[in-house]
Amino acid sequence: MPASTYTMQASPKLGCGSGMRTSAERLTLVVDESRFVVDPELFRQKPETMLGRAILVSAKCKAFKFSGVWADGISATVFRAILDYYKSGVVRCPPSVPVHELREACDYLLVPFDASTVRCQNLRGFLHELSNEGARKQFVEYLEDLLLPQMVICAQRGDRECHIVVLTDDDLIDWDEDYPPQMGEEYSQIVNSTNLYRFFRYIENRDVAKQVLKERGLKKIRLGIEGYPTYKEKIKKRPGGRAEVIYNYVQRPFIRMSWEKEENKSRHVDFQCVKSKSITNLAQAADETPLIVGGGSGHSNAGTGSQQIVLQADGRDHHPHPHQQGSIVQQAQDGSINVIPPQPSPSEPYPDVQLPPEALD
Repeated sequence: MPASTYTMQASPKLGCGSGMRTSAERLTLVVDESRFVVDPELFRQKPETMLGRAILVSAKCKAFKFSGVWADGISATVFRAILDYYKSGVVRCPPSVPVHELREACDYLLVPFDASTVRCQNLRGFLHELSNEGARKQFVEYLEDLLLPQMVICAQRGDRECHIVVLTDDDLIDWDEDYPPQMGEEYSQIVNSTNLYRFFRYIENRDVAKQVLKERGLKKIRLGIEGYPTYKEKIKKRPGGRAEVIYNYVQRPFIRMSWEKEENKSRHVDFQCVKSKSITNLAQAADETPLIVGGGSGHSNAGTGSQQIVLQADGRDHHPHPHQQGSIVQQAQDGSINVIPPQPSPSEPYPDVQLPPEALD
């Protein structure tokens, strides 16, 4: 729907005195392509509304104009209903108009929206709007009296966020010191308030509370219901002697929020890049230190610019595989790999045995 344009113009032929108190004076208002001719004295009687203020601050002239784009989405039907407030003190919501649309128009034109000024056929929608307003006022009190002190405690110890669990006044917490809960509840702030507990049971109230917290500049807001441990029920033994404690849990509201400013920056630690003194070039490493693997005798050829890797031979194969034990693997400076099969060790000569002559008989 296009923005509504209001044009307020006094009749030139009637003139205009100081304060425009002429009874014959009329104003023509063009709203959503509809013309409304009204007596400005109606608006003067309600100076707390926007139209009443507009009349009071208008320029004193023989023929004045007050025009401009005032709001988006206010229809002629809604404006006609609001005009009834200046005549009878009551706004009657048409059946075809949603209650929230009438509420937005009343808020913009500074017309009070409550049980004494509004009549609606849709009671559910009307009571819903009243509940939203009541919930906003009520949560502001809870925020100042109950939640803000817990947030200050977290801030004073250097935290940038807060997790508050709302318990009833009758909830008793009895944790075993030897077997405390293992869910991180010890880092939560506790608020004992049955009234706040009942307030957070409604999803609509949680939505209103979240909107209020956003308006206060808080971020990462979460509102919901979660289990909270109250007392230990029993201990179960797991295989290996490990004990597992079982607690009794109750469903209670929680609220989590953050006031951290630098949450979008990286939390990773940046290490300084230092040039390593280790040798990563295999050819260079071959010139300096040969790598010998195995328990057998190793051969190194450090002066030839190659690296030899000697594997222990088992002596069971005369034609070994390149990866078989006993092979010698050489890596040259150009990156080529040479595999040298194990060489058989030379056989030792048989010893000369001289027998005495009598042994030959």
